[in-house]
Amino acid sequence: MASAAEQLVSNLNFGALSKAEALKKRIWFTLGALLVYRVGTYVPMPGINPAAFAQAFQSQSSGVLGLFNMFAGGAVERMAIFALGIMPYISASIIVQLLSSVMPTLQQLRKEGEQGRRVINQYTRYGTVVLAVLQSYAIAIGLEGGGNIVTDPGMFFRITTVVTLTGGTMFLMWLGEQITARGIGNGISLIIFAGIVAGIPAAIAGTLELGRQGAISTVVILAVIAVAVVVIAFIVFMERAQRRLIIQYPKRQVGNRMFQGESSHLPLKLNTAGVIPPIFASSLLLLPATVANFTTTGGTGPAWLATITALLGHGQPLYMLLYAVLIVFFAFFYTAIVFNPKDTADNLKRHGGFIPGIRPGERTAEYIDYVLTRVTVIGALYLVLVCMLPEFLISATGVPFYFGGTSLLIAVSVTMDTVAQIQGHLLAHQYEGLVKKAKLRGSRR
Repeated sequence: MASAAEQLVSNLNFGALSKAEALKKRIWFTLGALLVYRVGTYVPMPGINPAAFAQAFQSQSSGVLGLFNMFAGGAVERMAIFALGIMPYISASIIVQLLSSVMPTLQQLRKEGEQGRRVINQYTRYGTVVLAVLQSYAIAIGLEGGGNIVTDPGMFFRITTVVTLTGGTMFLMWLGEQITARGIGNGISLIIFAGIVAGIPAAIAGTLELGRQGAISTVVILAVIAVAVVVIAFIVFMERAQRRLIIQYPKRQVGNRMFQGESSHLPLKLNTAGVIPPIFASSLLLLPATVANFTTTGGTGPAWLATITALLGHGQPLYMLLYAVLIVFFAFFYTAIVFNPKDTADNLKRHGGFIPGIRPGERTAEYIDYVLTRVTVIGALYLVLVCMLPEFLISATGVPFYFGGTSLLIAVSVTMDTVAQIQGHLLAHQYEGLVKKAKLRGSRR
């Protein structure tokens, strides 16, 4: 069975894609939704003086605000309706998931299956609205304090800003959910991916222009390109790496026939959490720093906010330390959410499977947890290395954020996940075709 599946996957081609009508509809829907998102990043928010804001943004684009602009697909520098991006939703997801690990009510909802997940998702949406309203109001206050950025300051502008930015975030949240349900891939990840990829051509052009002007040497540019290629290859290798636990099934008798015991494996991915840890870590670091940056846009604001902005500046030691710690934390936290060793051990015991040398049940759960913990340590260190090493190079060379480890990790991982889902749909389509042919031959006989 495994060899047949591998053969089908290896034979996937554009000819098979052209015959899979349902898959083509999903792909076109995904591309159309991402196009809508990209158009929205160019629709300006009302009441803003674009020239004055562009000048204020340039003065702080090298800090955390520039990183936030990357995740928002360039909407921040244009102060578009999608300037908040999808980050409030991610922040709300973090809060709800953290609470679900300590609150008995949410813990019970997690165990109720699909119905419980719907309730938790609804709580996440409510949290998204609250965070988006707070952040958009803080942005409105900050913009009003930025000199002549706002054409007509006042309560009407603040309400307009809150409604516009909050509505933009909620629309992106809905769009991401639609992509996940009716398109290909994870919608939220694809929206972030589209924002990052859209800025790569401009980043490359800007880097080459700096090289032409002599601000960055050719050797440094070539070194950065080489590092990016090595990092991409390393990401692909590590994302595909897994620790396989051998699963043995005993002999069984069906009627008068005796079937030999089968051997399988339980794959434990090296990086079970995927791109979630760096995205969550960036989101938490951007949450307070965004308010600080906008509030001090015009050079005014509380001193403690200015201190936060300085300490959490991109490349600063505190930023790097918190970033690494949060990545490690969320690597373990999210792995614990998506993979439950006890449930896996119970399923193996229920189907008669066991790990050679390990007693089924509680001992199997402990062994799986033991292996998973050590595998996750390697995965967390891999994430920290990929996300931090390029950041140090960026701080030393001044190359744009788009060549950072976080952006490369998100771009490569989301691409691999989307391609895997496309292959899965093609495999299912080919399997359905084989089943139909078999039934047709049977009916003819």
